[in-house]
Amino acid sequence: MKPSVYIETTIPSLLTAWPNRDVQIAAQQVSTREWWETRSRYELCVSEEVLREAGRGDADAAAQRLAVIADCLILPMTAEAEELTSRIVATGLIPPRALRDAIHIGVSAVHRVDFLLTWNCRHINNAIIQPRLRGVCRAAGFELPVICTPNGLLGTSPKP
Repeated sequence: MKPSVYIETTIPSLLTAWPNRDVQIAAQQVSTREWWETRSRYELCVSEEVLREAGRGDADAAAQRLAVIADCLILPMTAEAEELTSRIVATGLIPPRALRDAIHIGVSAVHRVDFLLTWNCRHINNAIIQPRLRGVCRAAGFELPVICTPNGLLGTSPKP
């Protein structure tokens, strides 16, 4: 069975965006595209929230983002995912204004996804809050997925 990877919205955004002049963002785009070439080694999934976020903004850009994730399994927002999301926000680890970030974590944990792939290092891929997020998930009976950037899965991908 292939490892599962939850594709957070920053992945299709960087994958489809025009090349950026900012060196850091350009490097993220390159890494995202390199990892994307290995995607057949994984079972890719998104949530309804990813679809909503990817569908916002410029119509042409939104269509491109949605097209690259069109074949991903869509994980539903279950009552368990809503409850876990609420618990995460209640801790203050992720502020209410970043509710969408907590949704990504809650949905991926409840659906027992192996990896949560993101470039959001403020609220999701944050080494300071991950241990506490892990505790919140475990207390609810779930495991926090391994949260990483595409760089974290490059060169270590399982063989097809």
